[in-house]
Amino acid sequence: MTNEQRSTPSLRGSWVALAGLSAIFLFEMLDNSILNVALPTIGRELHASTTALQWVTGSYSVIFGGLMLLFGAIADRFGRRRVMLIGLVLLAVASAATAFVTTAEQLIAVRAVMGIAAAMTTPGSMALAFRLFDQESLRVRAITLISTVGLVGLAIGPTVGGLVLAIAPWQVLLLINVPIAMLAFIDIRTGIGADDPAELHRDPLDVPGALLATATIVLALITPTAFINDGAGSWIPWALLVAAVVAAVLFVMRERTAVHPLLDLELIARPLVSSGLAFKAAAGLGTAGLGYLVTLQLQLAWGWPPALAALGMLPQVVVLLALGPFVNPFVTRVGITRAAWMSASAVVAGLAVYALLNSFGYVFVAIALALVAAGLRVVGVVAAINILNGLPKNRTTIGAALTDTTTEVANGVGIAVTGTLLAALFSGSIASSDWSPAQSMQFETAATIGGLLITGLAAALVVFGFVRSRHAVPADAEPADVAA
Repeated sequence: MTNEQRSTPSLRGSWVALAGLSAIFLFEMLDNSILNVALPTIGRELHASTTALQWVTGSYSVIFGGLMLLFGAIADRFGRRRVMLIGLVLLAVASAATAFVTTAEQLIAVRAVMGIAAAMTTPGSMALAFRLFDQESLRVRAITLISTVGLVGLAIGPTVGGLVLAIAPWQVLLLINVPIAMLAFIDIRTGIGADDPAELHRDPLDVPGALLATATIVLALITPTAFINDGAGSWIPWALLVAAVVAAVLFVMRERTAVHPLLDLELIARPLVSSGLAFKAAAGLGTAGLGYLVTLQLQLAWGWPPALAALGMLPQVVVLLALGPFVNPFVTRVGITRAAWMSASAVVAGLAVYALLNSFGYVFVAIALALVAAGLRVVGVVAAINILNGLPKNRTTIGAALTDTTTEVANGVGIAVTGTLLAALFSGSIASSDWSPAQSMQFETAATIGGLLITGLAAALVVFGFVRSRHAVPADAEPADVAA
């Protein structure tokens, strides 16, 4: 497929392809949010332990995060569309298998296979959406549309899950993925042509690098949970952290010396790529850390019932959904590079508001949630486009995978930082419903310090990204890079 055949003049001309790509992102956003509501029911029916229930969602997230780089590299070699279609078939089969699950272990296995399918499909959806269009404005509009569909799924997931559980067994919540996968398969099969061989590359797959990358990411995703569950006083989370660092060092050493590395570190060092990754990391760090602290504050520190606490998170949901139509005009007005650092700065501003003013009432919590959501809504689109703009055409899928992996790891770090600090400063059981005045004060202190810490980390990432973005040049504008 030539460049002229691949590029389409309008979103309307690509509606079939965009519907399929949106369905994939809908699955990613809807999956865990809709399943979380059913965890108590699953626990009762499958006689699952607390640890088993954690792995019902955790197995999916860890496998998904751990394998994205590997499947991104495979897709760039053997075809993004091909790998995505295989992943959609795997997703449909694994989801259908839920109907036959009778034990928690079987469900965990099913969720792990669904994580593999997600790793095969999600990065490719961003890469294919990017390559559908040549115009920057159309790329922004297309990825905004796809992300909006996903955010709608994230927003309505718990409500839909609760309504479904009222009239149907919990298995239906995962069986929903079967028609979503089928729709995506048909739309992508008919709406997107086969990959242009000129935009793929045939370097041998770096298997040792892939194993080290997977080990690094899996350990990085498991470590935050260990810190929260076992506490900073236990040796287990520290051992996992050391193992993650060792694996990361070995991965970097391998990629620096490999003839055909899984992830060319020189590509990551490009200004557009490194700045985009910094902005994505800042947003992921802040969003996860803030969400963790606010959830605990509303329900435990302030004693709000779960339903009211869910309403308390609405400013975030409303802003995420409402800003969709304004992303492209904003980017057009200020430019994509400026939009990236400005929106990432809004995330930092929201974190600072929460850190400094959360003890003065809910209105400041709502402002913080709205600011972070506004920044996330824009940076989630433009930083990803900048990263892909900075890469050669035959590296876009692994670039998208690197973007998603960065967000997943940053989310884990945000929760680990705030959770570990809270565990260190809070005496007694944080899950207790009867907090003493001293415990409430301890929580406020931990929320302030934790908020300031993640604000500082996110701000450092934004400053780094801003400095790097000033030297940014798209890969397509560099003849030497295009030739690569």
